[in-house]
Amino acid sequence: MIQSIVRGVVAGAAGTTVLNAVTYADMAWRGRPSSEVPAQAVEKLTKQAGYPVPGSGSNHDNRLAGLGGLSGIAVGSGIGAGVSLLRRIGIRMPWWLGGVATGALAMAATDLPIARLGVSDPANWSSKDWASDVVPHLMYGLVTYGIVTATERRA
Repeated sequence: MIQSIVRGVVAGAAGTTVLNAVTYADMAWRGRPSSEVPAQAVEKLTKQAGYPVPGSGSNHDNRLAGLGGLSGIAVGSGIGAGVSLLRRIGIRMPWWLGGVATGALAMAATDLPIARLGVSDPANWSSKDWASDVVPHLMYGLVTYGIVTATERRA
């Protein structure tokens, strides 16, 4: 079971790297700024937990940006571990379907909390906003599920 978890974490980290690369390429292509949503979500969550992020001004903002990025890595790696464990217990899909399902799971794991926290409302997103969310998550899912599947066969 440990091998499955490690395999999934590594696959999720690789998928997260691809997600970030696609996102940064989109930012460079369209000249759009980076999203402040992860930092805003971290700020709300830490305040609700009773442990607000310390500091003020740019020091505080930089901490939130760093924690927002780290939270994305944690979610991506965690979903990779979960998907690998699901395959271990026998839930297996073709590569392309598993990739789409994994991407949809990652998207839900990020979009539902930001909506619940009131940080953003996906119901009000434009088609460009949706594309900026769907495409990187789809790429994440395909890479993560593909690596889990490929490394499982070798193990």
